[in-house]
Amino acid sequence: MQKNSILFVTLSAFTVFIWYFFFAQPSEQSYRQMMQLQNTVAVSESGVNKFKNADLNEFQIDDIYAKEEHINIETEQYKAVLTNKGGGVLSWSVKEKNGQWVDLVFPESAPVMANFPNLTYKVVSKSAEKIVFEYASKEGWKITKIYNLSDLYMHNLNISVEKNAKTPFPQIDLKWGPGLGTDSKELKENISLTRALVYTAVKPNKLKKLKDNFEPASLCKWTAVDNRYFLVAFIPKNSMDFDKILFSRLEKKHPCSVILKAAEPKDVDKKDYSVNFYLGPKDYKYLKTYDLGLEKTVDFGFFGFLGKIAFSILVFFYKLTHNYGWAIIMLTTIIQILVLPLTLKSFKSSAAMKRVQPVIKDIQTKYKDNPQRLKAEMLNIYQSQKVNPLGGCLPMLLQLPIFWAFFTMLRNAYELRNEGWILWVKDLSAADQFMQFGSFNLNLLPLMMGIGMFFQQRMTTVTSDPTQRKIMYIMPVIFTFMFWSFPSGLVLYWLTNSLISMIEQYFIMKKDAITVKHI
Repeated sequence: MQKNSILFVTLSAFTVFIWYFFFAQPSEQSYRQMMQLQNTVAVSESGVNKFKNADLNEFQIDDIYAKEEHINIETEQYKAVLTNKGGGVLSWSVKEKNGQWVDLVFPESAPVMANFPNLTYKVVSKSAEKIVFEYASKEGWKITKIYNLSDLYMHNLNISVEKNAKTPFPQIDLKWGPGLGTDSKELKENISLTRALVYTAVKPNKLKKLKDNFEPASLCKWTAVDNRYFLVAFIPKNSMDFDKILFSRLEKKHPCSVILKAAEPKDVDKKDYSVNFYLGPKDYKYLKTYDLGLEKTVDFGFFGFLGKIAFSILVFFYKLTHNYGWAIIMLTTIIQILVLPLTLKSFKSSAAMKRVQPVIKDIQTKYKDNPQRLKAEMLNIYQSQKVNPLGGCLPMLLQLPIFWAFFTMLRNAYELRNEGWILWVKDLSAADQFMQFGSFNLNLLPLMMGIGMFFQQRMTTVTSDPTQRKIMYIMPVIFTFMFWSFPSGLVLYWLTNSLISMIEQYFIMKKDAITVKHI
């Protein structure tokens, strides 16, 4: 069994390692530099908020240097700072379960959702529910922006544009980015995880990750920017009002921007654009209540159907225990029970292989110079003893989808954010940080996991092969290193998995030892 256990652990480790370290994570300083540069490039490349056949600079000098005014809004769930420069958003922070605030607008960003950021709008009215900006030009056109705000995360922006017969329609756009704000401990990771998305309007509706511009915009129900735990989505009330969705990113590892570009009105002097916008957490069940497909932004991985089942069971156990740590332990136990038949089958196959090993070694020695005869004799042994050389590997390989689905679900579940377990484990979405020595954090759960894996390997690896013995000592060290900064919820899962596996292996090996004596 030890070879198959090592194979399963090695494949799992390789999968996790490739996934986690695929993206290089630049420093916070380089991230800020990227943001500053991309703010300039994103606007210049897209041509956002430009007039056709008109030069704004000729008649807006006074507006450019007019005094900026900030409007502060605060509710139980969010607080926002809007500016009369472009009628945009400078800051939008959502309140977390631990009482801390996370600003979804990166500090270095230019105002998002602004229309002509050089223009100074008049603040017509302001309240916690409604903010009205207005700009009227000397040339006879007027823009009115009305923010209709709710108590939670879904809001509405209505943009009304009026013009006279001689002036062209200004181009209206809604931009978010570059990137999406988060707290400082997730800043570097946020670069590789930020995505620009569209959700198609044609059934079957699909969530697509943008890599280029998307048009026509009428083919999508909404566009969004998200990271692991938060989402900003623009949902037009009438998708026909918009022409295309512009995607902007300097380089592959840079944060991205999306710009919802309005279509040019025909034969009218007034046009209203209404867009609902969501700014908040990626709470799966909450997003599902909108019936817009927003919950599809929660990444359950390649084996998503398994991840969703695991998530539903996890939430069920949470309702029983009111503790996601115990819910993870209970769900891990259930999974181990479900895969126990595969574990038993793998062990029986491995035990059968172990019993015929002396005969196989004799045959290998006897026919080492005759490969064809050696192959025939070994096949005869396998058939007569009813042994399948792959019988120990396949059951374990079948467990990989379950492992990966559970792993991905725990990695991306917003529900674990700021949820503790016991004692020092205060946040299951972050490393447990048992003690701190200067800038070094001592994370206890990965150490416990590594020690558990070592004893698990020692229980099952009975071999004189020096290579296998080296692997037995190296694998726990590799896993401890890999999981050191992983969310404690993931480490708790793996630790629980190792402990349950040790108990199973103890009883299976004990039973197998009795069986062997009677052969």
